[in-house]
Amino acid sequence: MEDFTHFDEGGRAKMVDVGAKPLSHRTAVAAGRVLVNRETFSLIASGGVKKGDVLTVAQIAGIMGAKRTLDLIPMCHPVWMDGVQVVLSLNEERCSVEIQATVTCSGKTGVEMEALTAVTTAALTVYDMCKAVQRDIVLADIRLLSKTGGIHGDYQRED
Repeated sequence: MEDFTHFDEGGRAKMVDVGAKPLSHRTAVAAGRVLVNRETFSLIASGGVKKGDVLTVAQIAGIMGAKRTLDLIPMCHPVWMDGVQVVLSLNEERCSVEIQATVTCSGKTGVEMEALTAVTTAALTVYDMCKAVQRDIVLADIRLLSKTGGIHGDYQRED
């Protein structure tokens, strides 16, 4: 169990103590996509979805998701984020909404979960706004692209 920092010696869940860790500038970038059919894609692109502007609402939802990560993921620390950027774009070839989130902070713990939660919340919002016209929407490829800072060093996904 010593390799698992979120368990005590008795195997019970615990929140890791980060009090002794030094402050460092940290960044995490995550991405994902929402796969839709041509009709749904056209409605999103034209602004024809009855619930409103899908990309703007999903962008705001992604930012809100990052800010609420500690309420959703039990062992996450509260993080004072310096910035959250969520970018959504349409990929006509893939018939998808592409989502990328970047989260930064100066802290004692990383912001990977905040970036991943931002992407996931944005993707769920696209689904929610479009489910009336398409039920088989797919949330796909949610992943960490990179992270910087901290004692474990930097990470860059190699696809």
